[in-house]
Amino acid sequence: ITQEQWRIVASMDKISQDLNPNPSYFHGDKLPVEQVNWYDAIEFCARISRYTGLKYRLPSEAEWEYACRAKTKTPYSCGTIIGSKNARFGDSQGRTVSVGNYPANKFGIYDMHGQVWEWCADLWHDDYENAPNDCRVWDEDHQDINYYRNIEENLVELLNDDRWRVLRGGSWGDDNDRCRSAFRIDQSPDASGNTLGLRVVFSGNPKDLVLPTSEQEVSTLEPQKNQTAILKRLNSTISYK
Repeated sequence: ITQEQWRIVASMDKISQDLNPNPSYFHGDKLPVEQVNWYDAIEFCARISRYTGLKYRLPSEAEWEYACRAKTKTPYSCGTIIGSKNARFGDSQGRTVSVGNYPANKFGIYDMHGQVWEWCADLWHDDYENAPNDCRVWDEDHQDINYYRNIEENLVELLNDDRWRVLRGGSWGDDNDRCRSAFRIDQSPDASGNTLGLRVVFSGNPKDLVLPTSEQEVSTLEPQKNQTAILKRLNSTISYK
């Protein structure tokens, strides 16, 4: 999610918590938003869902890795090694770069390696023993597959859940090993920093997406009545499931 996209959603009416329209340490419309925590990401998804009548959410960890690998079995979607022409990592420039600056993977998705860590919906587990086999979010307390797909309905409960969550992808400040498709870390849901961002998943038909161009256009929308996706040029930064 870019800073421009974030700002558009932050301009929408609050549902359960405020969103800082300009949270990032690095500044630029096309740079990935950062310094957002898991709770911010959940509120973000709830707002888009309310204003479009469509379902936006964080990916499950399994969905994230599937989208990252793009049917590859190598450590990176681009092969066995990754370099400066493939992703932003290793602190070589000391900052993020515009989204889409590097080649997309075979699914057409950009920036799955490096740039910023991306929040997943899942709770942290040390290994994959007893993990779900259907790509759902792994949460023993909420095994209904729709719990994390209906963010707005469950928002209050989610924002009061302090269990640690998964992040994937690595960042501009990490070495190449931490940017592997399989690499994972955990953080408290209230953690933020200039290496933490997000990617969202749209559940539905991509043909339903009609994209506005500014915060001003958002103000003309009526929740649940105009199926207008709120993120400008969203197609290159989300996964369709």
